[in-house]
Parts: sequence; C-alpha cells; structure tokens
Amino acid sequence: MQAVESPHTLGDLKASNHRVLPVREEMRRNLLARLARNERILPGIIGYDETVVPEIENAILAGHHIVFLGERGQAKSRVIRSLTALLDPLVPVVAGCAINDNPFAPICRECRRRLAELGDALPIAWIGPEERYGEKLATPDVSMADLVGEVDPVKVAEGRYLADEETIHYGLIPRTNRGVFAINELPDLTEKVQVGLFNLMEEKDVQIKGYKIRLPLDVVIVASANPEDYTSRGRIITPLKDRFDVQIRTHYPRSIEDEIAIVEQEVPPLDRGSYDLRVPAFMKEIVAQLTFEARGSNEINQSSGVSVRVTINNYETLLSNAEKRAVRTGEREIVPRLTDFHALLASTAGKIELEYAGEDKKEEDLIERLINRAVLQVWDKYLKVEALRRVIEHFEAGWGVEVSDQMRAEEYLEGIRQIPGLREGVALLGTFESPGLMAAAIEFVLEGLHLHQKLNKDHEGGRYSYRA
Repeated sequence: MQAVESPHTLGDLKASNHRVLPVREEMRRNLLARLARNERILPGIIGYDETVVPEIENAILAGHHIVFLGERGQAKSRVIRSLTALLDPLVPVVAGCAINDNPFAPICRECRRRLAELGDALPIAWIGPEERYGEKLATPDVSMADLVGEVDPVKVAEGRYLADEETIHYGLIPRTNRGVFAINELPDLTEKVQVGLFNLMEEKDVQIKGYKIRLPLDVVIVASANPEDYTSRGRIITPLKDRFDVQIRTHYPRSIEDEIAIVEQEVPPLDRGSYDLRVPAFMKEIVAQLTFEARGSNEINQSSGVSVRVTINNYETLLSNAEKRAVRTGEREIVPRLTDFHALLASTAGKIELEYAGEDKKEEDLIERLINRAVLQVWDKYLKVEALRRVIEHFEAGWGVEVSDQMRAEEYLEGIRQIPGLREGVALLGTFESPGLMAAAIEFVLEGLHLHQKLNKDHEGGRYSYRA
C-alpha cells in the first residue's frame, strides 16, 4: 500500500479536509474510542483500575484540569506521563512556531503575521505526543519567566519595541500549547508564580515586564501534590486550588499481590550468566509485607509516605546478596533466604522517616521489628505451630542448628535428614526440587518457630543458631 504524504502547506491541509480539534476534544475522542474497544487507558499502572482510573476517565471526558494528591512513590508522575497516550499520533502546527500554533487559528503575533502574508502557502509541520508534553518540578526558585516567558533582549536589540509581543521568549507552558503540561509538587511554587499560573489558566492572559499579553493557550494542565501541602494550612493559594477542576487521590497498593506485581514489573532483568535465579513465593511476600508493616507503623511518619520503591529496592538488594553467596560458594542457583535480610537495612533506612527520632529510637531496631512482623504474617499464612510439633520436640531434646548467609545450600539438607518433621514442614510450603529452595524453606520454618517463641535464636556476625 502506498503511503499518503502529509500536507506541507495550509492549502494542502485544507484540501485534505483535516480537522484540528482542541486538545481536550482530542483526548476525549481518543478515550471514548479506547473505552469502546475495552482497552486500558493506563497500561503498566497496577492497582488503580477500580479507584483512580475511573476518576481520570471522568476528568478527561469532562475536559478538566487535574491535580493528583498522594504521598511519594504512588506513581503520580507515571500516571501523568501516560496521559499523552490519549493524544493523536501526529497533529499539524505552523512550521517554526515556538508554541505549536494551530495553522487554522494561530494565536501568536508572528504566526498571525505570517498567515496574513502567505495565506495558503503557510508552511506546516507535524508533531507527535512527546513534543506536546511538558513537565516541570516545582521549586521555590521557579519563576514566571521559566513557566510563561520573558522579554528577549536580543530581539529588542534587533530593533523591536519592548512592548512588541514578538520580543517574548516563550516559557515552558506556551511551548506545550496544544498538549499536556505537568507541574510536580505544585505547592512548592512561590505565591507570585501561583498567582501568575492561575491568571494564565483563568483569564488567558499574562503580564510580562508590565505589559499585559493575551495568551489563549490550548493546554491541559495536570499537577501533583502531597495532600499535607494541598490544604488551607499548606502552601497553595485558594484561587489556584479552585482552578483545578478535579483532584484525584492516589494510594499505595492495597494488596500484597499488587505490590509484588509492581516489583516484578519494575525490577529490570539482569544478565546473571549461567546462574539460575529462583525466588520462593513466600520470600516475595515477606519483602512486600515488610513495606505494608512500615505503612501501618505509628513509629514512622506516614505523611511523607513509604514508597513502593522501598519494596523494589529491598527486593533488588535481597537478590544481590543471594547472588554474592552463589558466586562465592560456587553454587549454580541464586535463591534468597531469610539470612539475607540483614542487607535490607541499607535499602530501607534512607526511605523511612521516624516519627520521633532520638538516641533511644534507632532505625536499625525498627527495621528489624518490621521484618519480624512481616515474616510472622507470611509464616502464619502457610504454616501452623501444631504441624511442626516434632521439630520443636527435637530441639527440646537438646539439639541445635546453625545457619548463615554464607553457607552452601547442600549443608541444609543434613537438617532435613536429621530433624524429624522438618521435611514435612517444608512440604507445606510447596514442592522444592533444588538445594537452594530447600535451604530457603528451612530457614523460613525455623525463623517462624523462633518468632512464635518456640525456639531461641542467637547470632554472631552473619551466623544464626537456633536452640530450644
């Protein structure tokens, strides 16, 4: 099939009967088409199908400016960037225009002048969604010049009057005309800039160097903010807050399954050579449950949140520690075990904020308690103390066992042979056909019995011993 060449001039565009829609109409039309085909509008976003996504759909259909409220690590930025999928693959603009002017109805003075001079010979270009998306992280030093524009002294030096609109060097928002512009952490803008942004959204005009300039931009503005800052006591001015048509509350995953699915999606696959990576289901659940325990802890400042990145980074750290062991011991499989969890201190400590910090409140102690709670929650899902009575009786007879994150997996198999009831306990966790998986399961069984106060545990360095 022969490709149809895109129009290059306004006359060609008119002859093609191409219709240019306002960006809200364009997103609305594309969303309705996706809904009719029963397609997801936010592929790759997990856990929001029943909560956030329906509210986004309503906002797009209504043509609203949106602000997403949520703590850190709730995929707000990713959701915002995903909205560009609702833009057309290509749209026509006036060639060379800094603000993506519509060839049929340009708004900047230069393009209006060129249209008057050239008529249907006005050259046009085609741009895609990436060129129609702009983003700015709000900080106190962001100025109106950054967002809206500033007088260009070079253009003034060329002979133009200072009040001439063509002397403006446009900022980020006008350069995203006919697209989506995102402002992350909106309340961090100064009040002066917030007022200017409100004026641009409401009155469609701005003031640059004392000159009032009409700027009827066609842009959907989407912002993100922490709920604590987005209140009357926070750092947001009421008129700007009122101008955002809808606020959508994001949240952390509400199930362990969703948390694990996000981790599996986000952790990049690494080249591990000839080593086989195997992670028991209960290990993934413990890592996810650890984050859930942190989110429910009154010892952690919940207003700052406990990001999904905690789970992701902890999982990556766990795999790294297991990989080191495999390389050092010469084993061919990488299987994380509970004795690897000491490595999670480094990947957890920097991502949680203690509610009350002090000499008697140490992050290390808190993280250890959270890990213990997570292990206990998952252990109780799979095992019962009564089912391991023979194992407990063996230890009560005076026997003990030692484990370590440096031990070869084969060394654990001796415990299976000598400790009555241990093989049956491991079988309750699933079918494990390799020494590495067996070692992980044995540690899990023993640690659960310790947390249920059936065994004592002592540790020296990286070695742990269990006794009655």
